[in-house]
Amino acid sequence: MKLVSLLRAAVVAGLAAGVVAAVPAHAQQGAAQQAAPSASAIATARELISIKGGSGMFDPIVSGVIEFVKNTFVPTNPQLAGELGEVAVKLRKDYDAKRAELLGEVARIYAQRFTESELKELVAFYKSPVGKKMASDEPAVIDESLKKAQAWADTFSAEVMTRFREEMKKKGHDL
Repeated sequence: MKLVSLLRAAVVAGLAAGVVAAVPAHAQQGAAQQAAPSASAIATARELISIKGGSGMFDPIVSGVIEFVKNTFVPTNPQLAGELGEVAVKLRKDYDAKRAELLGEVARIYAQRFTESELKELVAFYKSPVGKKMASDEPAVIDESLKKAQAWADTFSAEVMTRFREEMKKKGHDL
């Protein structure tokens, strides 16, 4: 379950970052035309992801998967917990390059969605003072926004619950 939460957090952060980058309509059309992005476009996309701090969001995924798998073995083999921990440490080192592989996959997605020229414009933006501020402050804004949305949804849920009860009471049912 922790892995799902970790992956969900990474996806939410990535999606939110992508939304903030403001996908123009012609970039969506460009996706169909640019099925095989150039190596240069992929490199520019990698730079964009790096500048935005996006590469850091993938760091916990590899170790999270390793920890998740290790923890599936521990309940049935508690006597091996120490050795499983040692293997996990070794696998983190062995699989360190997997982060770069994932980053490459995400860069390819960016390069398919944006033209190389658009990627260069985005890189220039994120190198500007306001772009740097966006990259540094956006994670906190997203976190605060998600907390606010959760609190709002909780309040709204209570309101809807009350209305359901009222409407069902009119029909002669006490919920």
